[in-house]
Amino acid sequence: MVTAMPARQHLHRLSKVWVEHPVYFLTVCTANRRKLLDQPPVAEILLSSWRSAPEYYGWAIGRYVVMPDHVHFFGAPQLEARSLSAFMRDWKKWTTRQMTEQGLATAPVWQPEFFDHVLRSPGSYVEKWAYVRENPVRAGLAAAAEAWPYAGECAVFRF
Repeated sequence: MVTAMPARQHLHRLSKVWVEHPVYFLTVCTANRRKLLDQPPVAEILLSSWRSAPEYYGWAIGRYVVMPDHVHFFGAPQLEARSLSAFMRDWKKWTTRQMTEQGLATAPVWQPEFFDHVLRSPGSYVEKWAYVRENPVRAGLAAAAEAWPYAGECAVFRF
């Protein structure tokens, strides 16, 4: 006899959560939190990968901040985009290959996981960006967010 599992009360909203044109807040850390990302050639590899993401993966990349051992960026799928997990898998592979071929890092470069959060409102985007852009200041790497050379915006997202 098979008994139906009771519905979990704390998950009852999940069936109603849907964002038609999602924007994701993404965080990816280096393997073993190695500090290797805040150098111009590595930052250029990351920026190049984000600029070409719409063409190769169907993902637009908005604002970003590159820290020594992790990156934060905003991404939005376009029509016919690869899934988020496929995009992140391939992005990690491509950036790892570029870094290792140029002698800037040894594999593995990235942790296997990544953190993603769907933004549900313009206010959420503003809040997340305010947090992210101040990371270098909080870490003592820059006196002001504007002074950090490894931050910027590839595509402008409109809500």
